[in-house]
Amino acid sequence: MENIFDVKTVQNYIDRINTLSPETQPLWGKMSVDQMLAHCNVSYEMVYEPEKHKKPGSIAKFILKTFVKSKVVGDKSYPRNSPTAPQFIVIDKKNFEEEKKRLIGFIQKTQQLGETAFDGKESFSFGKLKAGEWNNMFAKHLNHHLAQFGV
Repeated sequence: MENIFDVKTVQNYIDRINTLSPETQPLWGKMSVDQMLAHCNVSYEMVYEPEKHKKPGSIAKFILKTFVKSKVVGDKSYPRNSPTAPQFIVIDKKNFEEEKKRLIGFIQKTQQLGETAFDGKESFSFGKLKAGEWNNMFAKHLNHHLAQFGV
């Protein structure tokens, strides 16, 4: 898995994101490119803007930790057309440039904070995660959706 805390890796993600345009079409799935960028931002909003999202209750968090966590933080890539959690579903049209700018900013902020800031950090849905689990979660999600749009 690529290291989202590495400057060169982050620049690679930014370069890939910068090749997108409002006209870029998906190779699979239903989201438009602006919706995909907004969808990718949700992962970071849960870290940096948690007030935007409702935290799961104790039963939901138990289910997420027990059945979903390993799929999200593990090394295995997501298959095409994987189901997503309700809070990640984006149905409205979004401002492409704004969502792109936000995503790049979140990626840069994560890299700049570094692994130590994330090691043992509480996840919105999965409890405390190791830095490597945060890395896998962020990198896997970005790679999945950038590949979805051919970049």
